[in-house]
Amino acid sequence: MASDKSTASLTTASSKAILLLVVFLLTHTLSFSQTTTRTYLVRLRDKVSSPYSVSRPEQFLSQRSIQRRQKQNIAVLERDLPVNPAYVTQLQQAGAKVRFTSRWLNAVLIEATDATMTAVQRLPFVTGLEFNRALSRPVRSGGRLGAETDTKFGQVQTAINYGTSQTQITQLGVDNMHAAGFRGEGILIGVLDSGFMNADEVSFLKPLFDEKRILATYDFVKKETSVYEDDSHGTSCLAAIAATADGQLYGTAFKASFVLLRTEDADSEQQVEEANWLFGAEYADSAGVDVISSSLGYTTFDDPSQNYTYANMDGKTALCTRAAQIASETGMVVVVAAGNEGSNAWRYISAPSDAAGVLCIAAVNQTGQWASFSSIGPAADGRVKPDLAARGQGTIIGNPDGRIASGNGTSFATPLVAGLAAGFWQANSRLTAVQVVEALRRSGTQAGAPDAQLGYGIPNFARPLATEEPMAPFVVFPNPFSDGEPLTIDWQTINANASVDATLADLTGRTVWQYRYQPGKLGTLTVPSLNLSAGFYVMTIVSGDKRRVIKLLKR
Repeated sequence: MASDKSTASLTTASSKAILLLVVFLLTHTLSFSQTTTRTYLVRLRDKVSSPYSVSRPEQFLSQRSIQRRQKQNIAVLERDLPVNPAYVTQLQQAGAKVRFTSRWLNAVLIEATDATMTAVQRLPFVTGLEFNRALSRPVRSGGRLGAETDTKFGQVQTAINYGTSQTQITQLGVDNMHAAGFRGEGILIGVLDSGFMNADEVSFLKPLFDEKRILATYDFVKKETSVYEDDSHGTSCLAAIAATADGQLYGTAFKASFVLLRTEDADSEQQVEEANWLFGAEYADSAGVDVISSSLGYTTFDDPSQNYTYANMDGKTALCTRAAQIASETGMVVVVAAGNEGSNAWRYISAPSDAAGVLCIAAVNQTGQWASFSSIGPAADGRVKPDLAARGQGTIIGNPDGRIASGNGTSFATPLVAGLAAGFWQANSRLTAVQVVEALRRSGTQAGAPDAQLGYGIPNFARPLATEEPMAPFVVFPNPFSDGEPLTIDWQTINANASVDATLADLTGRTVWQYRYQPGKLGTLTVPSLNLSAGFYVMTIVSGDKRRVIKLLKR
């Protein structure tokens, strides 16, 4: 009996201990939930009674941004208006810590406890949460889309000293672009990445800083202006556009100006980084950026409940995809990496490269063959993706220690194309962003038969338009041409007794010159010197049933 009584006493004591433990855990869990701060993207009802107006865009957009829109006949819309500051004040009064606001989504990124969120969601102008949950902050998965190696290169002499970067330059016709005098001057490129470690110190980017061509920087992860002490991925991507290492590496638009924005936390993969991408794109828009280069992509997260599926890569689901689409609609050319999932279980492109208006970039090797790691398309709704491709296997890049090295990833193919887009737009300044995107797609090596690996293929700055009949002796020279020098058309197969109609149009289709040559010119025609802006033009020559079309470049 003594034994039984002792056991009963122990059982009672154990029960009390367990009960106390449960009470302790419940109390402290409740206390923890009431004091833990999480991040939320809060959607707002409207912009009623806003102090901002679409008729006064200078209140919230830079003059450069306004001019970019005006040049392309893009109206300032209500979605461009900043969030109503009265709503922001009320969120703060409810206890929320405001991190950033989004014009395009009419949303506010806040930090709040559970108790605060209860109060926030009762506010009459709050319509809900993006994703209907907190944008948690887990552990790393990998939004960056490149992986550097440490191979060092010597010098190779080339006509303009491209060195070991010669292949990636000539593959895109960028050597012709540079020779024609288009190196990105006057174009502002926004680079969204995970950090630009030592970019302000390495010698291959020194001209950017000496010439004050870094116009702005911001870190959306830490809420500070400095971007040079975190991850180095952005430094290598920037080098592919902007580096000048004579005999080793030249970027595709090494004379452009830049805005450097850190939106990605390299130590985690979380949906708040998509929100950061949104804020970065809005920043780029308001700063007047012309071209966005972003080597970031999102498919799966550290919290599996937040993962996307391939079906979500439809151009309208992911937060960053919606942001990228709007960015393209404000008159920016948006260039985004396809992803490095081609040889793993996911395989497909990542957000935001699925957006319809962006150029999604795949990777090829030095001979132009698809790199097996490069993510494939199409978009989930059947659209052609990727759009274009550039060298992403063995790409020559710069490292944060100052060395010129090689790297693999669609991360490094992307800035190559972004620089091409910058120089192409510089050469064709009358074009809109949409027309630039379409022209680059049409210049692809497989524009007539796009596929799921390379899309429209490898673009080229000066690839001529195909003629509409079998090739015959036909030359227009000089090409490129300059002011003060007439063009000569040598077409030996035309009938000497037939008239010849010549038309010169810009890439928007606008006729800038036309003339009818009377019979008897013996196959050689001369175009007078024309006062034309620099850029590409299309010449059409018709004689009887013969027709020739050729693309010309005005320096």
